[in-house]
Amino acid sequence: MSDTDKTNPLRLAMGTEKPLPFSIPTCDSCSKPAVVQQAYSGRVLCGEHLCQMNRKKISKELRKQLVLKGKGQKTNIFVAISGGKDSAVLLESLVDILGKRPDIEITAGCVDEGIEGYRPPSLECARRLCEKLGVRFLTVPYTELGFVEMDEVARRLPMVTQQNKSASKMPCAYCGVFRRQGINHLAQLANADVIALGHNLDDMAQTVMMNITNGDLERTIRLAPHTARPAEGMAPRIVPLRWIPEQEIHLMAVHKELEIHHEECPHAQGALRWRTRDIVADLERDSPGTRHGLLKMADQIKSMRAQLDEAIGKSSSPMPNPTSCPTCGEMTSSATECKACQMKVDLGIV
Repeated sequence: MSDTDKTNPLRLAMGTEKPLPFSIPTCDSCSKPAVVQQAYSGRVLCGEHLCQMNRKKISKELRKQLVLKGKGQKTNIFVAISGGKDSAVLLESLVDILGKRPDIEITAGCVDEGIEGYRPPSLECARRLCEKLGVRFLTVPYTELGFVEMDEVARRLPMVTQQNKSASKMPCAYCGVFRRQGINHLAQLANADVIALGHNLDDMAQTVMMNITNGDLERTIRLAPHTARPAEGMAPRIVPLRWIPEQEIHLMAVHKELEIHHEECPHAQGALRWRTRDIVADLERDSPGTRHGLLKMADQIKSMRAQLDEAIGKSSSPMPNPTSCPTCGEMTSSATECKACQMKVDLGIV
C-alpha cells in the first residue's frame, strides 16, 4: 500500500486530511439506514421494519397466550411496568394492538421498592407513559404491603446473614419475592384476569440457564406463559415479548420515542442473574440462536410434562397444590408459610 493510500493520523488530527469513508448497511426491506443486524436470522433492518417485524411476533404470542372471556364479557389485563424499556414497549404494543377493542381493559401498575435515586425517576417515567397512552396507572410501595424498603433490606443483610447462614446475601432475592406480591396486589386492585410481564428473550434464556445450573426442573415448568396450565386462584402470566432480544427492545423504545429510565438498580451488582447474563451473551455471540434454543428447550420440557400429567390424570396446574399462606393469605406451594413471610422473619419485620 502506498503512502497516498494511508490516512495520516497527524494530518487527521489537524483537520487537514479527511478520514477514510465507511458504509452504513441499509435495511433489507427498504433503502433506509439499518439499526440492527440480526446474527440469528441474517436480517438487516431499519427502525421502522424492526418494529413491524416485532409487532408481528408480539401479535402472534398474544394469539397464543391471551385467552379472552368472550360472550360479551370484558377481559382485564394488568401490565406490570417499571419505567424501563421492556415494560414500556410491552404497554405501548398492547395498547397499539388491543387498546381499541371494547372487550379488553388495560391497566398498568408499578411497585415502589423504595430504592433512592432509582425508583422515583423510573416511577415518574412509568406514570407519564400511562398518561400519554391513556392507561389507568396504579402504584403501591413496599411499606404498604408490610415490607421494608429495599434500601433498608440491603442495610440489614450483613446482620441477617451473620445470624442465619442459609439466608440469601443478595438484595435481589428478597426484592424478587416481595415484588411478586406487589404485582399480585396491584393486579387484584385492577380486577385483572391476566397479568402481562415484559420479559424479553434474554431474560427468559437467562432464567432457563439458571434453572439448568440449579437442577430446578419444576421452576422451568412453572415459567410463564401460564395460559395452558393456569394455577387455581391466580391470574395467569403472559409474556408477549419473550422471543424478542433485549437489544431490539431498546431499539424499538428509541424508535418509538418512548420515555424510559436507563439506570440499573444499584442493588443488582453481583446477583446470579448478572453473571448468567454474561454467560448467555457469550454463548449467543459465539453461536447465534443460543437464546432461542434455550427457550425452545424449556417449552419442550413444559409440553412433555403436560402430556405426562394428562396421561396419568394428574392436575395440569404448574404449581403443585397451591394454597393460601396462613400468615399473609398469598398463594404458595409451600406447606407452611410463603417465601415472603419467611424472608420477613429473617429481616426482623414484625
